[in-house]
Amino acid sequence: MLLLTRRQTILAALATSLAGRTALAQSAPAKVRIALDWTPNTNHIGIYVAKAKGFYAAAGLDVEILPFTDTSAGTLVSNGVADFGISSEIEAMTQRAGGGDVKMVYGVVQTETARLIYKAGRDDIKSPKDLDGKTYGGFGGTWESALISAMIRNDGGTGDVKTVTLGTSAYEALDNGSIDFTLEIYTWEGIAAELENRKLGRFHYSDYGIPDEQTTVIVSSDAYLAVSREHARAFIQATRQGYAYSVDHPDEACDLLISNSNGALMNTELVKASQKALIDGHFLKSEAGVIGTIDPAKADAIGAFLLENGILVDANGAALKEKPDFSTYYTNELLG
Repeated sequence: MLLLTRRQTILAALATSLAGRTALAQSAPAKVRIALDWTPNTNHIGIYVAKAKGFYAAAGLDVEILPFTDTSAGTLVSNGVADFGISSEIEAMTQRAGGGDVKMVYGVVQTETARLIYKAGRDDIKSPKDLDGKTYGGFGGTWESALISAMIRNDGGTGDVKTVTLGTSAYEALDNGSIDFTLEIYTWEGIAAELENRKLGRFHYSDYGIPDEQTTVIVSSDAYLAVSREHARAFIQATRQGYAYSVDHPDEACDLLISNSNGALMNTELVKASQKALIDGHFLKSEAGVIGTIDPAKADAIGAFLLENGILVDANGAALKEKPDFSTYYTNELLG
């Protein structure tokens, strides 16, 4: 009887030890890495809020924000260096068409934030057709030429422009007359220009026949989603909570973004004005109250535009001939 009691005691101790180790393993937060597409700015605000407010921790996640590098966030995701990344709808589509393991999983903005800009007060520029023969200051993307040419043609022009790759600030180039027009992200660069009292004219892409797009998105990979779907779901839902909080509490959210940016953000006025623009323009949260969803109709329309203009190429650099199933380029399943 004594031997049996001792054996029961030992077995009970072992069971308790194993249970403790199991509980510890289960309570250990899952490591998740998200790569930024640029230095910290208001496009990233929901991520910083979710981390600072403990939304990720409450979801059982330890989130590491990887700083911007010369390698695109989508490439880092495709190669398994990051689990998520900040990208653009167009970049995500071109990377996936080219064989990259990239899938859109969250729409940071619900509508286009970019604009075509020129120096205000020019009598020779009233609409995009007036840009024919003028000089565009570009950034080296194949999408740019298709965008500009289509806007001009849709306004009655020929779409023929001169292009130079910018080696200086786009706004400085406009000021010194070395270029006639360029592109900007209005909700950050445009707001900064307004605070500097720069006078600019702007054309919205969608006013001239370009499909509206969700300029900024979060991407993941099919490989990561296959093995870590529940962690992915927890991350996306906590991220949406962060962006929603930033809309409802903009001043606090901006302060959190600034204080956690490791000194990258020093201009409080710009950060708060940018966040105001994102809220007032219904970019982060649509007028219908939508946050985070990838719009299927928008994805299909911008995808079709990219296909028609030869922007989508395969891994060998050949333009796609058949329309892909763009519904495989994104998922909204993690939001639910």
